[in-house]
Amino acid sequence: MAHSFFVYLAILVYLGVILYIGFRFSKANENAGDFYLGGRRLGPVAVAMSAEASDMSSWLLMGIPGLCFFCGIADTFWTCLGLALGTYLNWLLVARRLRSYSEKIHAITIPEFFAKRFHDTDRLLIGISAIIIIVFFIPYTASGFAACGKLFSSLFGMSYTSGMLLGAVVIVAYTAMGGFLAASTTDVIQSVVMTVALIVIIWFGLDLAGGWDGVVAAASSVPGYLSITQSANIMTGQAGDYGFLTIISTMAWGLGYFGMPHILLRFMAIRHQDEIAVSRRIGTGWVVIAMGFAILIGIIGYAAAKSGAFEVFQSSSAAEYVIIRFSHILSEQGIIAAFIAGLVLAGILACTMSTADSQLLAAASSVSEDITKRVFGITMSNRGTIRVARLTVFVIAIIGILIARDPNSSVFQIVSFAWAGFGASFGPVMLYALFWKKCTKQGAFAGMVAGGGMVFIWKFLVRPMGGVFGIYELLPAFLVACFAIVTVSRRTYKYDASIEAEFDSVKQ
Repeated sequence: MAHSFFVYLAILVYLGVILYIGFRFSKANENAGDFYLGGRRLGPVAVAMSAEASDMSSWLLMGIPGLCFFCGIADTFWTCLGLALGTYLNWLLVARRLRSYSEKIHAITIPEFFAKRFHDTDRLLIGISAIIIIVFFIPYTASGFAACGKLFSSLFGMSYTSGMLLGAVVIVAYTAMGGFLAASTTDVIQSVVMTVALIVIIWFGLDLAGGWDGVVAAASSVPGYLSITQSANIMTGQAGDYGFLTIISTMAWGLGYFGMPHILLRFMAIRHQDEIAVSRRIGTGWVVIAMGFAILIGIIGYAAAKSGAFEVFQSSSAAEYVIIRFSHILSEQGIIAAFIAGLVLAGILACTMSTADSQLLAAASSVSEDITKRVFGITMSNRGTIRVARLTVFVIAIIGILIARDPNSSVFQIVSFAWAGFGASFGPVMLYALFWKKCTKQGAFAGMVAGGGMVFIWKFLVRPMGGVFGIYELLPAFLVACFAIVTVSRRTYKYDASIEAEFDSVKQ
């Protein structure tokens, strides 16, 4: 790569800033509330950008463009539309009430919220929800490490494994040091870097592809590529039907937002619930623009490849390198361009880190706060709790590294499975806990088990059958969880004056 020094310099500056932030906030965590929620003192802009940056993992700059490059716009269009609607509804319905409710019952983690909402003295909910967080966050974190491995192996010529380990070390370092405040502050910076990366690649890619006319011509040459009701395949040149059931299934991605612990924690951390409306507008607007740009990069990437700028990728997994290819070519255009190319590559790191840090924190809180202290009843000081949390970050990172060791793993597919797991396990329970007074702890438990279990059953046993069963596992699992919650709650409901008074006292 020409002018590689300036590419590396941009990335090193970015990584240095991130690590400095982690070190700076390492002294600011006096207790568990500070480490996990930043003391509930984040402003609306920080909460909005932190929530959405932590949501937009490596699939924003790698997964979406790669899938669109190889299969056309249908899959990514309906997925992103569902995500945009889910983002808005999550801010509109869940954020304000969760912020108020969690503060009233003094909950700083999602498992703790469920336990205190239902007055679960048996610690049933807190145990199962903590386990679910750990189980599904491990593959989610692994997807981020996989993205780092792909980036560093392509950029520095090192092995995929070495690149993955380098990315993991940086993420773990600043997360373990700075906690929630460091993660949230870096998320804001990372959202800016992501935006810059998207804009630069679109501008440069259009030039390589021969302008808009070249892009449209290349995309139109593949049957179904620009259709939202057909799926394309650039290798076979054949289009497939993208029917109503597939559309509904794909849009079901939006249901996942109601159960994402790392996003829900941002709602709990805002300094005042009246600022949520501002956060909603900022966060939703940014998500729509960012995902639209990511789809556009996939289309432009295919046109650039057809024009001979680089090779036509042979699979959607390989196509996830499209932005990296653009960056390689951009770096050859001069010193300034090389530095900008470094910032673009830093944008991929930003996508990865902004999600991985939040996931590691949520998983760490489940171990130190929920399992260690509340399930096993081990008493620890504030400093002891933070030390256990940091140790958990290291352990989960190691397991994530083992899962991500395959260089052919697809970022999009890994994220898809983990997203379904959280969406089905926690999403229905969160909605019913916030808005249905007669939801019981037995119903909540049944919903978590049914939803999480159905994700595995549908993914590995039912979906391979194809046909009408080939839908995304989140949709059937979400519906099954809702059915379980309602059915079991109706059978186990008993009037509890304290629970219902608490429920009614929370501001809408």
